[in-house]
Amino acid sequence: MLRERIFEKARSLGFDAMGVARADVPLGVEHDRYRGFVERGLHGTMAYLAEGSEVRRQLHHDTILVGAKSVVCLARRYQRGEEDEGSDPPLAKLVARYARGHDYHNHLRKKVRALARFMASLGDDVRTRVLCDEEPVLERAWAQRAGLGFVGKNGLVIVPGQGSFVLLGEVVTTLALPEDEPMTERCGSCTRCLDACPTSAFEAAFVLDPGRCVAYLTIEDPFAPERGGVGERLFGCDDCQAVCPYNRAPVDRAANVRPFRPLPAFEGRGLADLVRFDEHAFRAFATGSPLRRATRAGLAANAIDVARARLERDGLDPEGAEAKDARDAIAAGAEHDDARVRDRARAAAGSVRRA
Repeated sequence: MLRERIFEKARSLGFDAMGVARADVPLGVEHDRYRGFVERGLHGTMAYLAEGSEVRRQLHHDTILVGAKSVVCLARRYQRGEEDEGSDPPLAKLVARYARGHDYHNHLRKKVRALARFMASLGDDVRTRVLCDEEPVLERAWAQRAGLGFVGKNGLVIVPGQGSFVLLGEVVTTLALPEDEPMTERCGSCTRCLDACPTSAFEAAFVLDPGRCVAYLTIEDPFAPERGGVGERLFGCDDCQAVCPYNRAPVDRAANVRPFRPLPAFEGRGLADLVRFDEHAFRAFATGSPLRRATRAGLAANAIDVARARLERDGLDPEGAEAKDARDAIAAGAEHDDARVRDRARAAAGSVRRA
């Protein structure tokens, strides 16, 4: 059958889980939740999330693919084993796991494209459209509808046997493929993800206030005034995933995790280096990395926040290398060419002196 051939090809490309949903049936309650999220203004500065509201309801239209009948949803696990992650450079350990290596948009999209080309070869006039995080699509809702996984209380897709440390991609096609049963939520009474959030960003199960989320505060809005609880997190946060029992699933030793290992640019660098970057040095450091999204000034501000939290940490050796790097980062921030960074450094210096 075509479905089995497609899934076999997807596995050969490195995808860990696949599912199929009908593309010609619009989303219902899932889209209603999205509209409520936007109407409450919870998207904050992420204006792109409010664009194309009706477009996000369905896939079979001219924005995505006219005549679409099926969507193949794909998951690629990026979680590495504890021993592997344990050898990451100290600076990389301050970054969310997905962002330590190469920007996944590039290498994941290539794999999704390869699958789309294969699918297009399976019949006459078969058309496909590749989706990979950048198009106006509610991909988590489609993943759940395709039986790929279920949406956990932290709003992330959890793939049984793989966990939530997964990247998603989709191929929308005019092929009519047998659909999978949607997967219902399996969290039960567990609230570990909600309880673990360092900034209490969850208003309730399945309801996140991004404006209080560490990922939002360190990536989308590094200069937001309210930053309590960010702590020693430089870019993104994995806390709500790290505690999830579904992420205890063993990591396949044969899996290709090379794209997710820290880039060489992390080696030998500290917080002070990030603050001292000029534009040329920042581009050299962040090229091919998700960290470029934070901008040079934003990353410098984040580094100062981490330095401040580190110096306020109980048990820190005040004469050790960590403390010196933190002090140097704050001092470098006072000389930064961005006034917002200088303000952040002055605030950090005052806080540390009072501690």
